[in-house]
Amino acid sequence: MKRNKSFYSAKYLLLAYLLLTVVWPILRLFSSIRGEHVAEVLSSAQFLPMLQNSLLTTLMATAISVGLSFALAYALCRSRVRFKSVFVVLFTVPMLIPSISHGMGLVLLFGDNGLVTNLLGINIGLYGYTGIVMGSVLYSFPVSFLMFYDSFQYEDFTVYEAARVLGLSRMRQFMTITLPGMSRTVLSAVLAVFTMVFTDYGVPLMTGGTAMTLPVYMYREVIGMMNFSGGAVVGVVLLLPAIAAFLMDLRKSNEGGTASTITKPYFIEENKRRDVLVYIGFAVVLFLLCLPIVAFVCLSFVKQYPTDMSFSLDNVKKLLSNGIGMYFVNSMAIALLTALAGTCLSYFSAFVTARSHKAVANKVMHFVSMLSLAIPGVVLGLSFVLTFKGLPIYRTLFILVLVNIVHFFSSPYLMAYNSLTKFNPNLEDVAQSLGISKLRMLKDVYIPCTRSTIVEMYSYYFVNAMITISAVSFLMNFRTMPLSLMIPQLESQSFIEGTAMVSLLILFINLAEKGIAFVVKRSVEKGEKTMIEQVNAMTAAE
Repeated sequence: MKRNKSFYSAKYLLLAYLLLTVVWPILRLFSSIRGEHVAEVLSSAQFLPMLQNSLLTTLMATAISVGLSFALAYALCRSRVRFKSVFVVLFTVPMLIPSISHGMGLVLLFGDNGLVTNLLGINIGLYGYTGIVMGSVLYSFPVSFLMFYDSFQYEDFTVYEAARVLGLSRMRQFMTITLPGMSRTVLSAVLAVFTMVFTDYGVPLMTGGTAMTLPVYMYREVIGMMNFSGGAVVGVVLLLPAIAAFLMDLRKSNEGGTASTITKPYFIEENKRRDVLVYIGFAVVLFLLCLPIVAFVCLSFVKQYPTDMSFSLDNVKKLLSNGIGMYFVNSMAIALLTALAGTCLSYFSAFVTARSHKAVANKVMHFVSMLSLAIPGVVLGLSFVLTFKGLPIYRTLFILVLVNIVHFFSSPYLMAYNSLTKFNPNLEDVAQSLGISKLRMLKDVYIPCTRSTIVEMYSYYFVNAMITISAVSFLMNFRTMPLSLMIPQLESQSFIEGTAMVSLLILFINLAEKGIAFVVKRSVEKGEKTMIEQVNAMTAAE
């Protein structure tokens, strides 16, 4: 027991940290609301139109995003197209830039003075529902695509073989086997995309026009007018659907029933016509995805859009004079510190909950670790303002790192949790009988065997800390502002060439980080599987 004293001290310290940074700010948000604040916001003439705008655009974007991602994942996994891993990477590139950049990209292309609008002379009426839905689909569909793609990898072909023997057509097989088998993933994708779109203010801020949504209203009330009470009421409204979605998803995952042992991988028959059609469909989707990036490249190096389209580096000079160097350093510092500290904290939390007995404290830690999935960034940012305002850490880089760790905690935690549950459940008992402490097991067994997962966790934190605009926008000041928040600032100054260049810079940084993570992960993956098998075999022998 003495050997594990440090482990238990660290465990309860981490639990206290999670309660302080996750639970307490949300409680503080609820406690700040008064009856008159609720009546003032809910009875205002603009509340119902804003709620309607948020719900309608979210429902439309969710339906299109989930449908598109399902079709792409299905086509990729049910065809014999080459370079599948390349297509997976290309379809997820939109995850590497802020949501506000997607909105800005659409404005540069299809706005009243956009590249496509001027070239073809056709105005699609971007501002309003059209722009919000288009930008939200670009921003959210990669998340659901990855969920579907992962699920399709684990389908058992023996069920389809039996269906063919019984004479079921392909359509019947799709309706009776594929869709029911994907029901759990479809629900998770719908809930994830709905929450992302409903609580995002980046896209509607750029493309919403007069169709204001609740997150944009909250952003303007708090940032522009310092109306914390009104912002808190809207924050709770945004929080309730997210919590409901989280609880539904959690309940469904606890029910299980969809997991199965794969006895035979899915066999794909040769069909050249099908593969050609898939290539054509992928080309169209990738062309549309690349249009905003092409717009960023074009506008970054022109003298002045649209009057002088000659090549120029003047925009670089203007950005340097606007302090982009300082904001770049801020973003890199925030991303690196968030990734380092966040990976350590989420991994240790997963180690505690996955490799310890299901005590009350461990169950509480598991629930709180998952809870940040249900807290939208705008709500978390305002909650941190109400909780930490007046303290020395307020409006420093430290609090930006802190809020990012909380904001993105759940996904890396689940990565580590799933990896750590692969080990033999009796491993701790064997270690205890040999007098090996828990922290020694963590250092010598678990970390070496899950290095690829740790790399993936680090990459997830870094990329999201680079692109986030929601929570940090409430907590930054001029000296601590990250790169991503230069985009709305430059847009308000009508410096659209600068917004394009900042978006492009963020994309290149994240692509470089992803490339480094890929190389490192490939180098550490080789021996991991063997190490896990050896550890489990030794445990079974003991």
